[in-house]
Amino acid sequence: MPLDPLAKRFLAMMAAASPGTRTRPTASERRQSLAKLMQFARTEATDVTATDGVLPGPAGDIPYRLYSPARDDDTPSGGFVFFHGGGMVAGSIETHDRIAAALAEATSCRLISVDYRLAPEHKFPAAVEDAIAATEFVARNAASFGIDAERLVVGGDSAGGTLAAVVCQHAQRHASLAIAAQCLICPVLDFEEISPSREAFADDHLIGKMTLQADLADYLPDGADVADVRISPLRALNVKGLPTAIIHTAEFDPVRDEGNAYARKLLAAGVNVEHICHDGMIHNFHAMGAVLPQARLVLSQIGEQVRRAVSAREFESNFN
Repeated sequence: MPLDPLAKRFLAMMAAASPGTRTRPTASERRQSLAKLMQFARTEATDVTATDGVLPGPAGDIPYRLYSPARDDDTPSGGFVFFHGGGMVAGSIETHDRIAAALAEATSCRLISVDYRLAPEHKFPAAVEDAIAATEFVARNAASFGIDAERLVVGGDSAGGTLAAVVCQHAQRHASLAIAAQCLICPVLDFEEISPSREAFADDHLIGKMTLQADLADYLPDGADVADVRISPLRALNVKGLPTAIIHTAEFDPVRDEGNAYARKLLAAGVNVEHICHDGMIHNFHAMGAVLPQARLVLSQIGEQVRRAVSAREFESNFN
């Protein structure tokens, strides 16, 4: 399909707002740019309350925000550990506040949005270590969050999808915790091979080649191997036994091919996968409800998929 007309208009508006020669963005510029972009989320979640806290991490406290949908009782609900996007350089619980609240409402899960450490101040593997530590802490202390530990979802968008995939692979390798499902939204999963979609949409498609390269340069220390599965989780050799995967990709997204490839890889390994590649859409479209009606649609779809996965896990737990 062609590029969605509203997405095309949005990209033209973004290009007009930043004319001139393309240069590698600094970390500060990247953060400012993402913060402005996320203002287009404007998603209202009126039946969700939010509280802030900290949990212990490998280098000190990790801030988080807990979103609790309105419920008729205090029984434990499904839980959703969420990692924001931003190339491991930008983003925060603040930039993704509306999206996190919308996901909590759509999924009926208590959602913990994790403010993991960012590069270049904290290079790889700091973000990975924080993501693993946060997920394990939530799983161990699920009751204190009002969460049923048997119904835990791990997810994220863009680079947050990278972290979610890495956490699930880590849990699979070390049998450290049970995860009911992983939810990957426009995930960045491979830096070892340049895919056709990265070539085709290298410029003028919201996130481009220069930004991806700048993020990676800020994130990785000298000598890091981009084939490391903690950087490129698509390169994992054994994905059998990973949790149910909910994967959403976009047709005009540079990282489309790696998300699609991961869905195929998981399916081939016998993992239950629900995958949708959204026609005519661009990277981060789910977070642009102010300009793209499809954003609200995909959040509703994710809500249904997560609720189904969590319900299936609850049934399995009760049956066993």
